[in-house]
Amino acid sequence: MTESFADTPLLTGRFDEALHYATRHHSLQLRRGTAIPYVAHVLSVAALTLEMHGDEDEAIGALLHDVVEDGGGQAALDDIDARFGGVVAQIVADNSDWIDDGTGEQPSWWERKRAYVTSIASKDPASLRVSLADKIHNSRSILLDYREIGDAIWARFKQGQGIATRIYYRELAAAFERERGRMGEAAGPYVEELRRTVDAITAHAEELQGPDRQELFG
Repeated sequence: MTESFADTPLLTGRFDEALHYATRHHSLQLRRGTAIPYVAHVLSVAALTLEMHGDEDEAIGALLHDVVEDGGGQAALDDIDARFGGVVAQIVADNSDWIDDGTGEQPSWWERKRAYVTSIASKDPASLRVSLADKIHNSRSILLDYREIGDAIWARFKQGQGIATRIYYRELAAAFERERGRMGEAAGPYVEELRRTVDAITAHAEELQGPDRQELFG
């Protein structure tokens, strides 16, 4: 098949700047419980966002989506706004389940995750696509490692035998399914991919632990 080309670059110097920003911020960070550089995650999220036909702002937001939550706080969000604009800053804010305002009063894990699931219904399509890309890559990583190392994986999440994490991802899959029509046709197969991956995690948990249909979110 003959290669195709755009008339003008779809990713500009802004994307390059954001890539350097992300690699600097996450330079020492590793994926939880692994020796994988954390930047592998943000690169994967950006790639998935572009595959869903996200634009440059969305791709930049994908690269930076964990900067604020992973130690940057409100100061980092303000800096992102100044460097990359309000659209990108909003995407990053929408994909942070907690923004440190300097008080250090972080809500509980359940409070943050419940609020994140609830917020999906009010996020705009750009933020939804980045969020979906993030959850797809995370769930794929969980599934791959779960199949490799079994229940030892849940020690990474400090959630016992992983039931809380699995409930969270089941709730996320259902929330994205409800909002599928707002994300555009190209995102549809990725909503299905998240569901397949989450269901595979549940199925593997049932093989190892027994029934895994408990529901705690509401």
